[in-house]
Amino acid sequence: MKEEGDGAGAAVPASFDDLFRREYARVVNIANRILGDRDAAEDVAQDVFVSFYRRHPADAAYAASWLYAAAAHTALNAIRARDRRGMRETAHARENDRVADPALSAEAAETRAEVRAALARLDERTASLLALRYGGLSYEEIAAALGLRKSSIGTLLRRAEDAFRREVKS
Repeated sequence: MKEEGDGAGAAVPASFDDLFRREYARVVNIANRILGDRDAAEDVAQDVFVSFYRRHPADAAYAASWLYAAAAHTALNAIRARDRRGMRETAHARENDRVADPALSAEAAETRAEVRAALARLDERTASLLALRYGGLSYEEIAAALGLRKSSIGTLLRRAEDAFRREVKS
């Protein structure tokens, strides 16, 4: 990996390279769970790593937690900022033209759109909590990423799921 923009091609510190290799896939998966678009998730992951690299030491104890939370926040911000939703849904529909039942494909696309819209209406902590949990993180990892006590994650998740259900029904 080379640092961009310095012109000299300076090598990235080994500690950051190790962090990147260890956490990149998980950061992409968290963003992908929220965005539903692997390419956009990889863009988010790269933005998150660049931001971390510029501000934090790679060997910081909080590195993984910071990256997970930043991935969720950045992906949620990307959803909120999108004004090209129609183009993405059209592209997704073209991808699924091979599906045997167009009605099922349309229903699945509509459900995904409803989920993303409901997440975007939730407050950031609630949406992040859901995204991290359904992105595969444990209660301990979620607590570290969001700066919460592990003992409160179950209750907060239940409340977040209730809020999500209310958003979907409204």
